[in-house]
Amino acid sequence: MSRTLLGFDFGLKSIGVAVGQELTATARPLTALKANDGVPDWGRIETLLKEWQPALLVVGLPLNMDGTEQDISRRARKFANRLHGRFGLAVELQDERLTTTDARARLFEAGGYKALGKDAVDAVSAQLILESWMESRL
Repeated sequence: MSRTLLGFDFGLKSIGVAVGQELTATARPLTALKANDGVPDWGRIETLLKEWQPALLVVGLPLNMDGTEQDISRRARKFANRLHGRFGLAVELQDERLTTTDARARLFEAGGYKALGKDAVDAVSAQLILESWMESRL
């Protein structure tokens, strides 16, 4: 049975969102939500959850290249805890090292500099986080 999943690329100004499903272990970018110092419009997240009805949420965990945490790591954990607390859904964290770099490379390859808008990068980063979570479970 295939579950629907939502992935999040947490940021202080923007939170990328992607949807995926386990049957094919694929995901696609949905949107980027504006955030105010890491706090999203919870109503927009609730709307996405009602629309997609995910069984699981995956939040990217920003780590330093050596695997150590940084301040933004703590904030991403807090966001993940709030998602679980507000909506009662299972939430897992996924190492997101280099996803933004990979997202920029994919977007540039597909559409040049014009494709590198912040919202697009954040949403594709969420897609990559979700896909890497699924790949790690295969």
